[in-house]
This record gives sequence, C-alpha cells and structure tokens, in this order.
Amino acid sequence: MSKLIVILGDQLSLNISSLEGVDEKHDTILMCEVMAEATYVGHHKKKIAFVFSAMRHFAEELRASGYPVRYTRIDDEANAGSFGAEVKRAIDDLKPSAICVTEAGEWRVRLDMETWASRFGIDVDIRPDRRFLVSHDEFKAWAEGRKALTMEFFYRDVRRKTGLLMNGDEPVGGRWNFDAENRQPAKPDLFRPTHMTFAPDDISRHVIDTVALLFPQNFGTLERFGFAVRRSDAEQVLWEFVAEFLPNFGATQDAMLQDDPNLNHSLLSFYINIGLLDALTVCRAAERAYLEGNAPLNAVEGFIRQIIGWREYMRGIYWLAGPDYVDSNFFENTRPLPAFYWSGKSKMNCLATVITETIENAYAHHIQRLMITGNFALLAGIDPKAVHQWYLEVYADAYEWVELPNVIGMSQFADGGFLGTKPYAASGNYINRMSDYCSTCRFDPKQRIGGSACPFNALYWDFLARNQTKLKSNRRLAQPYATWARMNDRTRHEIRKQAESFLADLSSGKMS
Repeated sequence: MSKLIVILGDQLSLNISSLEGVDEKHDTILMCEVMAEATYVGHHKKKIAFVFSAMRHFAEELRASGYPVRYTRIDDEANAGSFGAEVKRAIDDLKPSAICVTEAGEWRVRLDMETWASRFGIDVDIRPDRRFLVSHDEFKAWAEGRKALTMEFFYRDVRRKTGLLMNGDEPVGGRWNFDAENRQPAKPDLFRPTHMTFAPDDISRHVIDTVALLFPQNFGTLERFGFAVRRSDAEQVLWEFVAEFLPNFGATQDAMLQDDPNLNHSLLSFYINIGLLDALTVCRAAERAYLEGNAPLNAVEGFIRQIIGWREYMRGIYWLAGPDYVDSNFFENTRPLPAFYWSGKSKMNCLATVITETIENAYAHHIQRLMITGNFALLAGIDPKAVHQWYLEVYADAYEWVELPNVIGMSQFADGGFLGTKPYAASGNYINRMSDYCSTCRFDPKQRIGGSACPFNALYWDFLARNQTKLKSNRRLAQPYATWARMNDRTRHEIRKQAESFLADLSSGKMS
C-alpha cells in the first residue's frame, strides 16, 4: 500500500499535517509548479520567484530528511498545467492506493480538491491545516449568535487559549490592547538597522531566469531579489527582528517614511504564510523578548495581535463568509482601477511612493496598504473586486484567505460591516500626520479646494456625503457627519464640486 502525499506551494512546513505518518519506503511526496496557479491572477514577478524558489528549497529539505519527492517544475515538458492534472499524472505513473493532502487555503483550490476522489477513483484524505491556532469549527462556534464579529473579543479568546502575554486569566500589564501607544509618526534615522536580505543561490537564480522568460509582462521587477527561501534563513530574519526591530516596532507601526519603506516592521508575513515559519513560534519569540526585558509590552502586544488576532481572524472570516464574499459591494462602486496602480506614476506623492515600492519589493506594510492605496480606492469609489485582485497580484505575502477579507471587509468596507465596525476612510490630514509623503508633494494636505488641494480631502467628504444614507447610523462616524452638517451649503457644494472635478480627471487619466 502506498500513498501520494500532495504538498501545495504555501504548505512548506515539516510539521504540515499531510506528512504525519508518511512511510518513506513506499509513499511519494508530490510538489508541482503549475501554470494554472501562476496565472489565475497576474502575480508580481517576485512573488512567483519567491514561491517557486522556496518550494524547490523545501523539496531539497525533504529529500535530505529521507523523503522521496516527485517534483514538477513550471518549465518541465511533461507538466500538465494544474494541480488536478499533475495529481492525475502522478496517479497514472505511481499507482498509489490513496492520496493524502492538507486542506487548501483558498476556496478555489479546496473545491477542486474535493472532486479528486470521484474524478480519479481513489481515496483522498484531506486533513486540517493545524498551522493555524483556530480551526474552522472553532471560529464558526465563536461567531455563532454574535451581533457583531468584533476582532478584539476574538483576539482575547485566542490569548486565553495560547496563554500568550497572560497572567492566569488576566492579560499581562492589566490591559488587552496597547494600540493607543502605537500610533506615533516616525523620523528618518540613519542609525536604524538594515533589514536582512539574501543573495540568490543557484536554485533561486535559475528560478529568476525562468520567471523572467515565462512571465515578462507581469507586474513588478525581479531586480534585487533578496527573500529568504530556506527555513534557516527565515529563522534568521525572525531572530534579527526580535533583537533589532521589535523594541521599536510598536510606537511606529502606523508610521510611513518615503525613504524607509520597512521601518521596524518584521517582514515575516512572507515566511509565516508560506510555511517556513510557525506563527505560534514567532509569537513565543516575541513574548520571550518582553519577559526577558528586551522589548516593551506595547511593541510585543501589538505584534502578537497582528498574528493571533488579525491573521487568525481574517482566515476565520474568509471561510465563514463563503466563496461569494468576493462579490460583496456595499457601496455599489464600479469605477475601474486607475492606471497608476500599475505604473506608480501618480501626481500624488503618497500613492506614487507606495506603489513604486510595491513594484520594486512586492511588499508594503499594513498602513501603506490600508491608508494609502486602500483608502484612496475607497474614497474614489473603485470596484472592490478590482481592488482585491490588485492586492492579490502585487504582494508576495498575499494569499486569498488573508488578503480577501482584509480588502473586501476592512479596507473597502464592501461587506457593509460584516467584518469591521467602520470604513477606514481618512483625509490628507491623517497621511500628513503619519508620514513625510506630503512634504514633497505638489498637493497641500491643509487645503480642501483649489488646484493645490490634496485630493484626499475633498474625496473624504464626498465619500461621506454620497454614502450618508448607508452610513449615517454608524456611531463611529457620528463626529465627521456632525462636522459635515455644520459646514454651510456653499462650502459643502465647493467640496463636492472639487471631488467631482478630480474624479473626472481620474477617469480621463489626467492624474497619472
């Protein structure tokens, strides 16, 4: 009796459930790079290169541990082009008695995987993905009967479950959340440590050349590829973050600097989401830094909340909401995504900076995504499904289970409040306060109307005005609506006329 063990490209963990009980003498592990996954959206070149290189290095790690691995490269002549077709080809060649696989992270792959037994006439054991702390059933049970799915209360339950930063039943420091202390702007610092990068080895160089050949028109650049693609290298990134960046992470986690895109962020999401690092292990390392006096509580709590709070919560929402969640469009927005989201050529410095960094790095930190590119798309009335696809394509850490609810629910409020309690909408004042982007921009964040006025200002008020019927009952928006009501008719008219003029220019391409 032999089994075919299928490992997907984001399951690069030696502790993945599909590897439990493998018979190294009789079973075979199947890994495959397939065009269907590389092209279902137009992924950033660096994202494709990162995933393929990490997969090839993981296959070598498995072989070194004694596992037999059947590996199909993207450019192999016999490559059948999709997961299902590669599984069928392996079944025909190896004649296994059963298939074992860890559940997929996305609806699209899961639904295909569930057809394998009937399509191929073979037993298929689909196992839960135990890299996550909260199972599908646990999240469903947590959500059942609640009027609002507030992340904060979910986060507290996961803190209790894991014991992270807990004194018995009480949170360390007497508070669950230190977010109020983590909203400071940042200043350029020549003495800030440099984030670790890794020169491509022979495997990565071959992958980079292949990606350049097969995906020449895809978004982004392959220059300065420096991702960790081996587990040992990803672990180095973790230890460097804990030692060098975690102590200052908290205070400036919402800040943005145009000459320092990474600031004190961890750059660990790539490696956690693909399986090279374990989420709980990462959190334990951060907790240990606090307990040993090497990092303040506000920094450690804020970092851990991003992982066991937001990350786990987004996964829970993704599977709870179902495959139709992608079509949510509460505001009925239909405007196409502006061309500058692909080129970075915008007259607005904040957008130009963040998008150009995305082109170069396949990365932007969470506030850049939420409050620059996401905020603009929300205010401008961009089709949320187009915004979702862009995020899925351009970021190397983006997998649909985590990206979709972040965009549809949090960034675009397209689910009408199923996930979040209010839209993340802000004017130019927020961007000016939390970044240095405005200092070199042609637009003035202090002006609402006129040729030099920051577009975010008029768009912000226009967004509130045109969606007032849908949002007026939201208690978290009571203050801005009260401010809007206090403006005289002429001011409101001028603001909306300014927004209308800007949106017309946007549609005609004049803002690129």
